[in-house]
Amino acid sequence: MALKVGITGGIGSGKSTICKVFEKLGAPVFEADPVAKRLIDTDPEIRQGLIDLFGPDIYTEKESVDRKKLAEKIFNDEIQLAKVNALVHPAVRAEFLKWAESQDVPYVVHEAAILFESGFYQMMDYTILVTAPEEDRIKRVTMRDGSSREQVIERMNKQWADDEKRKLASIEIKNDNRELILPQIVNIDKQLREYGKIW
Repeated sequence: MALKVGITGGIGSGKSTICKVFEKLGAPVFEADPVAKRLIDTDPEIRQGLIDLFGPDIYTEKESVDRKKLAEKIFNDEIQLAKVNALVHPAVRAEFLKWAESQDVPYVVHEAAILFESGFYQMMDYTILVTAPEEDRIKRVTMRDGSSREQVIERMNKQWADDEKRKLASIEIKNDNRELILPQIVNIDKQLREYGKIW
């Protein structure tokens, strides 16, 4: 059975890039966010649950969820967000476990933006937190998707602060342009392959 390693980090921290490096080193990566988006469109129970919550027009004529409408419904409503998460998270967990069991490798990586907030971290053997200075994160996101500085800060404020995440993380990768990223990743990969744990 492969070890399960969760990787998370705030928006713009660089966790997706770091996951690509783990992938190059031979560790399969499960990306929770795309899986959740696919399940919202295809899983009959999730579809019915969202229709019960928001009405049939939460899905478009092409039978995919109206993402803009859904975002508007849950962005500032924690109760509705919790209801949507209660529909989606168990299905994502089941997909991950099925996927992880099929992998014949020393460890697999589970990438999730809300690994700690969702409770997904409890399924992991180890968790890695990717951190970066706030200004670097804002700059990356505004350049990446054209968001305004204010929009990025608003999204950052909806996520747990790094100090909260550090309490639950097994190890931290610092993406701060001071420490080189690659040696940090290679060291973690070596520990997992040779010793089956992260020091």
